[in-house]
Amino acid sequence: MSRLTALSVIAILSVGLAACDSARETLGLNKRAPDEFAVVPRAPLVLPPNYDLRPPEPGAPRPQEATPAQAARQALTGTAPSAAPVANGIDPLDQAVLARTGGDRADPSIRATIAQENTQLAEASESFVDDLLFWQEREEPGTVIDAGAEQRRLQTNQAVGRPIDTGETPIIERKRRGLLEGIF
Repeated sequence: MSRLTALSVIAILSVGLAACDSARETLGLNKRAPDEFAVVPRAPLVLPPNYDLRPPEPGAPRPQEATPAQAARQALTGTAPSAAPVANGIDPLDQAVLARTGGDRADPSIRATIAQENTQLAEASESFVDDLLFWQEREEPGTVIDAGAEQRRLQTNQAVGRPIDTGETPIIERKRRGLLEGIF
């Protein structure tokens, strides 16, 4: 009877565990769909007109497939990609678009200008956030020495003939602020 009870408990626990998403994922039972934005359609297979071509190499890119940039250019212009001469690494179509939009007259130091402006904005927003978070006045770091008492201590040590560092240095104690002090 105990063996049957143990088996039934194991069966119930395994059914309950299979219902958990994390357990299903760990066991590899979940279906993983492909990313629909990463799928690129392949060009149709076409029989080449020249039968003297060498067979394709495994892993080499397919020559009849256009890159996504070429496919976008073809969709925008409505023409097939051309083997036009490229000047300065920019093809004539891109040069025409840059000329029409004024991109060929762009400031070469624009990245440095933007970085400087972003730095200024970040510093301004940082001080604003600091003002919000730390709205009370900050205490100055370090200890404050009572100048009058220190002078008297040094004069007394000199008059008696003791070393200068003899005795305790007088310190001004700062008043601790109350919990609600400064709010109202």
